[in-house]
Amino acid sequence: MLLSSSSSSTIPLVVSIFIIILCMRSTEALVKLPENESVPAVIVFGDSIVDPGNNNNLATVSKCNYPPYGRDFQGGKPTGRFSNGKIPSDFIAEELGIKKLLPAYLDPTLQPADLLTGVSFASGASGYDPLTSKIGSAYSLSDQMEMFKEYIGKLQGLVGEERTSTILSKSIIFVVHGSNDITFTYFIVRQGHGDFASYADYLVNLASSFLKELFALGVRRVAVLSAPPLGCLPSQRTLAGGVQRECVDNYNDASKLFNSKLSSGLNSLNTNFPLAKFVYVDIYKSLLDIIQNPQKSGFEVVNKGCCGTGLIEVSILCNRYNPFTCDDTKKYVFWDSFHPTERAYRIIISEIIQKYVDGFF
Repeated sequence: MLLSSSSSSTIPLVVSIFIIILCMRSTEALVKLPENESVPAVIVFGDSIVDPGNNNNLATVSKCNYPPYGRDFQGGKPTGRFSNGKIPSDFIAEELGIKKLLPAYLDPTLQPADLLTGVSFASGASGYDPLTSKIGSAYSLSDQMEMFKEYIGKLQGLVGEERTSTILSKSIIFVVHGSNDITFTYFIVRQGHGDFASYADYLVNLASSFLKELFALGVRRVAVLSAPPLGCLPSQRTLAGGVQRECVDNYNDASKLFNSKLSSGLNSLNTNFPLAKFVYVDIYKSLLDIIQNPQKSGFEVVNKGCCGTGLIEVSILCNRYNPFTCDDTKKYVFWDSFHPTERAYRIIISEIIQKYVDGFF
């Protein structure tokens, strides 16, 4: 751990000032914010889509801190990001002009100054449903909340309660969950115990409770990402798409139903908490458009990943000993059978930040 959650009076004033100055050295924003508005930090909760390495030292198969993951990252280093390079949380921080990379909260090299501009608490294989995280041996949403509370204590120790309150209220918090709940927990475990509409309601209720707790802790700007078109992931095409490996309708229909209920749930929260902005971010259409119209973005392969055969490999099955991994990731929408490539992520994040950023102000 970096620091105890002691009061700021134990931190010399000059140290606090130095840390703040370091944090002001941000990268240039790629998106224009409204005048007199700022976003001091990006804070992320979620699953493997936004996990930059929190699972690295966890006893789980849901980690990827080994080649060929990260082969297009700085220095070709596998950091625990589930892609060939950067992931959405990195691009979000970059688009907002905060920093080039969003670190994992549990990164042992994390510096105090990193805390003020944001971290990711995300854990691969986690979900809204506690059972999802249990199955995947991941940090659950409640675990991530406990990390966040610890993080707040560290902020208070660094810059005091007033500055911490400002960081929490003006930062944008991203919540990225649902994919593992739908593809694994529902369709493999819970399907025989009830219809998907009821399960989607359950997930949205869990999400709403989590968001209310964030509000109680001082958070005011939250982006909640939709589920993607899960039936078009290479893994789901292989498992349920038939001989031709087509997109699987029931998975996509489940994503759309969950997304509809999630959007309605966020509308309700916005009505009940007018001081906050809970923004529904639709990534379903963005990814589906790339899959259905790959030529617009210069992609050639949409139905399989680059790693290995691209049909089923993910996590430990995507490794350096697989001789079939592609040479040119730029042609591929997906890196492995479940996660997009850095290039696909960059396109999607640039689009959604431009589309939704004004909704936080």
